[in-house]
Amino acid sequence: MSEAFKSGFVAIVGRPNVGKSTLLNQMIGEKIAIMSPKAQTTRNKIQGIYTTDEGQIVFIDTPGIHKPQNGLGDFMMKTANSALHEADMIWFVVNADEPRGGGDDYIINRLKDVETPVYLVINKVDLVQPQEVLPMIADYQAQMDFAEIFPISARTGDNVQALIDTTMDQMEAGPQYYPEDQITDHPERFIMAELIREKVLQLTRQEVPHSVAVVIDSIAREANEKLHVQATIVVERPSQKNIIIGKGGSMIKEIGTRARKDIERLLGSKVYLELWVKVEDRWRDRPQALQSYGYKEDADV
Repeated sequence: MSEAFKSGFVAIVGRPNVGKSTLLNQMIGEKIAIMSPKAQTTRNKIQGIYTTDEGQIVFIDTPGIHKPQNGLGDFMMKTANSALHEADMIWFVVNADEPRGGGDDYIINRLKDVETPVYLVINKVDLVQPQEVLPMIADYQAQMDFAEIFPISARTGDNVQALIDTTMDQMEAGPQYYPEDQITDHPERFIMAELIREKVLQLTRQEVPHSVAVVIDSIAREANEKLHVQATIVVERPSQKNIIIGKGGSMIKEIGTRARKDIERLLGSKVYLELWVKVEDRWRDRPQALQSYGYKEDADV
């Protein structure tokens, strides 16, 4: 390793549904953060690790900053706010196809209180005409003095590498925190649960809100080398359970089929995925339930 090896932490912040997880997956080259058309998909800080011969950047994808409505929302906001003070740099992601709104102003006011350099990342430029981006840049510059401004498309990858390269250049000399082939600090069990939850969000649309949690109950390797994974999908109401199961079990079968394919790609192994659905009333407002489903307020949050 060169003596000039650089390293640092970058927090990715923004309103819900601006494409932060898509950007993280684009940079890392693997699906480690789930994506959904629904807002507030990300609940924990997802650490993605980008390593080259020059250095290593650890990305923290935070929950979309919003006004919390329950205990889970409080957890998500504490998670997002803590990331602002842990990072060496902050990427503030906004949508190119939406005007600056109250949510963006709320985040900008938070960012003004931190001494960390802030990059403005204008995502989804593939959805607008180039001449529409310049007024947006001017509007945001009038609100805050950003260290750098990058128009990008996380979906197509346009200008993403330039953003990464500039970020790496600004990092100071530091250690390699993770092995060069490691892309996240989350255990496989966590990512498997997230992939299942992603499929629930994608397939149930507006019928099942974000009252869904997924717990991996067991992982066992069978005699034929296939992994047997058992998982429970937790919802808050019996009606939600009926939706997830679907007529004749059709919905849960489709959720399982799609999730199994992603898990097999993740693990490089054949998987038998067995899903169950459980109703637990108002779990998002009960600290013990939040803890048991992985939303823990500890030293890592």
